[in-house]
Amino acid sequence: MRDYDYIIAGGGMAGLSLAYHLALSPLQDSRILILDRERKTTNDRTWCYWTEKPHIFDTIAYRSWEHLWFIGEGYEERIPLAPFRYQMVRGVDYYKAVESTLDRFPNIERHYGEITSLQDTREGGLVVCDGREYLGRYVFDGRLNPREFTVDEQHYHFLKQHFVGWEIETDHDVFDAEAATLFDFRTPQNNEMRFMYILPFSSRRAIVEFTLFSYHLLERSEYEQAIRDYLTNILQIDTWRILDSEDGIIPMTDQPFQRRVGKHILRIGTVGGRVKASTGFAFFRTHQDSAAIISSLVQHQHPFALPDPPARYRLFDSMLLQILYRRGDLAEPVFTRLFARNPIQRLFRFLDERGNVWENLQLMATTRWRWFLSAWWRIVVRRKI
Repeated sequence: MRDYDYIIAGGGMAGLSLAYHLALSPLQDSRILILDRERKTTNDRTWCYWTEKPHIFDTIAYRSWEHLWFIGEGYEERIPLAPFRYQMVRGVDYYKAVESTLDRFPNIERHYGEITSLQDTREGGLVVCDGREYLGRYVFDGRLNPREFTVDEQHYHFLKQHFVGWEIETDHDVFDAEAATLFDFRTPQNNEMRFMYILPFSSRRAIVEFTLFSYHLLERSEYEQAIRDYLTNILQIDTWRILDSEDGIIPMTDQPFQRRVGKHILRIGTVGGRVKASTGFAFFRTHQDSAAIISSLVQHQHPFALPDPPARYRLFDSMLLQILYRRGDLAEPVFTRLFARNPIQRLFRFLDERGNVWENLQLMATTRWRWFLSAWWRIVVRRKI
């Protein structure tokens, strides 16, 4: 059995983020093991985030936009983001950048195989991968299968953010290359939150994505037909070529996550509750979490001294999920009011869970109070979903 200081179970975005932060920290000489099914080398996904400060992955951002489009009923706006910017990182670039850094450290090992067991013991976290045992002083568990993700649905909300996107190329100028489209609600809602999302690379090339916040998944053909209808009927494109495609499922829940498992195991990434419950954004939050874990390890010699956001943000998430869960038809007017009646900077700080109480109240005052009061009454007073 091999012993390590830190074992990372799952080499996805969260696991690689933590390994990267470890490699750049005072703990870089520790014995570190990454366990995953295989080394990631393909462009299997993209991540986006907004920021107003330099970020460690700015150099590999595939695109950066200083404007965002929002299109809803009665409101259509090209919104300037300054001092923020909206950035996209491709999976292949992220994996390459992180792996090239990790390759410089012979003490950071990788083993590829199927993890069949992970448990806390007196000596540390014990992981079994392809029949071999590995013991870590601390183990960070980032494994997730979205289709097997479970929630106590009697007491907590559970929706899925699910999507299919096409990277397409057209023969004529169609896209605003200087502005991404965060929400375009010009697609049938069917009493759910449904919208189109566009990441343009030029006036003729972009990722066009059909996204839903709902409980049930669709057949692949339904996502693709929605994209076709949007391209043909809304963007008025006659012909296009599909260069690539992507899809995904992101769990959205207000269920508390048990991050600490025993004395030696900490859950990270989605299973560690790093996905923002009401939006599905995770990239920036995950890297903030990795930095906090390193800080805890350096200052306290354990990874569990992690900050909690103000409790009011969890209530805000629950109220919005309650509206989306019970009244999906209100999704478009709720988001339209938020974007039309607030500076984007206030909205971003709110979603980042770092706005002050006064800013939060200003933002909530721009919505229809009865929608959120009804959600609050059901969650807090009646304790139902």
